[in-house]
Amino acid sequence: MHTNTDTHLDPTASDTTHASERIRVWDPLIRLFHWSLVAGFATAFIVEDDNLSLHVWAGYLVLALISGRLVWGVIGTRQARFSDFVRRPRAVWAYLGAVIQRRAPRYLGHNPAGGAMIVLLLISLIATTISGLALYGAEELAGPLAEVMRSFPAIWGDALEDIHELFANLTLGLILIHVAGVLVSSLLHRENLIGAMLHGYKRKE
Repeated sequence: MHTNTDTHLDPTASDTTHASERIRVWDPLIRLFHWSLVAGFATAFIVEDDNLSLHVWAGYLVLALISGRLVWGVIGTRQARFSDFVRRPRAVWAYLGAVIQRRAPRYLGHNPAGGAMIVLLLISLIATTISGLALYGAEELAGPLAEVMRSFPAIWGDALEDIHELFANLTLGLILIHVAGVLVSSLLHRENLIGAMLHGYKRKE
C-alpha cells in the first residue's frame, strides 16, 4: 500500500508564500475522463427512456470511459494510479475524523476519502452500465447481451429495470456526496479543486 508521507501537505502551510508555485497534478487523460464521464452520465440520467437511442449510446460512452480509467489506474501518471489513493478503511475513517476537527492534511492527489469515493463510484457505474446492457438485451433484444438475455424469462426485464434504476440513483447520490466533499476540501485548504480538474494544476504546498 502506498504511503502518504510524500503526497499530503501540512494544512497550516502558508497559502501566500507558495501561491505562485504550481505543479501539474491531473494529466489530460484524467481530466478528459472526468468531464466526459460527467457529460455521459448526466445525459443518460436526464433523457432516460424519452430518447432510448441517446440513453444507450451515453451508457456505452460511460462504460468505455470506465474501462479506460481502470487501465489508466494501473499504468497512468502518479496521481492517476490506484496505488496512490486507494487506502485501507481505517485510513479513510481517520481522515474523515480529521476533517470534522478541521485538521485534515492536504494531499496533492486524492485524499483517502476522495479515493474511497472514486472506488465506490466506479463500482456503482459498472453495475449501472452492466445492468443497463442486460435490460437493453432483455427488453429490446439489442446490444452485446441480446443473445444471452434472449433465453431468460420475460419477468427478468422488470427485475433488471429495478436494479438498473437502483444503481443509477445510487450513483447520483454518490456524485452529490462527492461534490460536497470537493467543496468542503476546497474551503478547508483554500484552493479551487474544481478549477484544478479543469486545468490540471495545484499549488505545491
